[in-house]
Order: sequence, then structure tokens, then C-alpha cells
Amino acid sequence: MTDTKKISKSQQAYLWIKGRIASQTFTPGYRLVLGSIAGELDMSVVPVREAIRQLEAEGLVQFEHNVGARVAMVDDSQYRHSMEALSILEGSATALAAPHLTADDIQRARVINEQMIETLGHFNPSAFTQLNQEFHAALIAPCPNPRLHELVTVEMQRLNRLRDSTFSFVPGRAQESVREHEQIIALIETGAPVLEIERAAREHHASTLDAYLTREHSGDAAGTLVH
Repeated sequence: MTDTKKISKSQQAYLWIKGRIASQTFTPGYRLVLGSIAGELDMSVVPVREAIRQLEAEGLVQFEHNVGARVAMVDDSQYRHSMEALSILEGSATALAAPHLTADDIQRARVINEQMIETLGHFNPSAFTQLNQEFHAALIAPCPNPRLHELVTVEMQRLNRLRDSTFSFVPGRAQESVREHEQIIALIETGAPVLEIERAAREHHASTLDAYLTREHSGDAAGTLVH
């Protein structure tokens, strides 16, 4: 738990609002009323305004004329483009990192994946997403190209909220995802060719995107990732 005594009020407000966006208590389009949030947090509107500006810079909040701040709507094309980019970037980063992963690194990734499996009985998209990011971060940690590692990390962060909604829309994809994780681990553990590891990592992300697009085209999903 974060020690609120050691962080500024604007950071407290930032974490509070971002947490509610991540948990989807504040859904896309939800109006963020500064006075109400300030009252809830027992602070002035100044740090709340600073927090909202920070969230706007991250793309989680949008300002509308004569309306004010709202939780950002999710654009399907934004999700599709980010997933396509992450598929390429992380596929390469995973392949480059594979020869540098130790037995302990691989075991850590496997433990995280087992934790993901444990969440499936009482599925929580936010918890699953967090573990999912930890899993992939563990596999690319020793990537020898720092710029590539940075690009993957940034794209992962951009997709956090979007992936929450995707797993909610296509819950069956979560079960498939953890199975694919185990396959990637097995390839790394057995010293498979780097191109095979890269292909598996790319197809893993591509399958998540395909699952969403298939649902969308079948008419089961709305025009956005809002739910």
C-alpha cells in the first residue's frame, strides 16, 4: 500500500483517480468533477487539477469544451495500432532477451503465469492485466537493446487500460493467453531458435487483437471498447 504521507497531494489525487479508471469504477466518458473529487479526498481543487492534467498527458483523460474533464473514450483504431506495434516490438525484444534469461528468470515468469491462472476462477481484468504486464516485463528484462526495451515498456503502459477492457469483452482469451505464455516459456527453456521465439511472441499479441476484432465484427461488441 502506498504511504500517502510521503507523496504530494497532487500525486495522491493522481493515484486515486487512476486507480478508479483502471478498476473501471470511472468508465470511459465518466465526468470528473474537480470539486467532488477534492471533497472525497479532503483537499483543495488545485492538486486535483494537477492530477487531471497529468492523466490528460497520459491519454487517460480528455477535456471537452463546456463540459470539462472526462475519462477518455477508447478508439478501436488506437487499440489496433498499439497492439500491432507491441506485437512487433515485444516479439523482437523477447527473442533478443531469450539467450540472456537465467533459470531463475524463467522460473519467475512461470510463477507469474501460475498466478494468472489462479485468477481465472474469479476473473478480475485489472489484476490479470497487472500480472500479464509483469510476465512480459520479466521475459524482456535482459534485452540487450535498451531503446527497444524502452519502446516496449511505453507501449505496454499505453495498453494497460485497453487490455482490461479487451479481456472483459473476450474472457475466453485470458485462458488462451496463459497457455500461450507457457508455450513461450517452453521455447525459451529448450533453447529454441530466436526466430521461433519471436514468432510465438508476436502471434501471442496478434491472437489477442484477432479475438477482439472477431467479436467486434460478429456484432457482439460496440464500436468502442467501452463496456
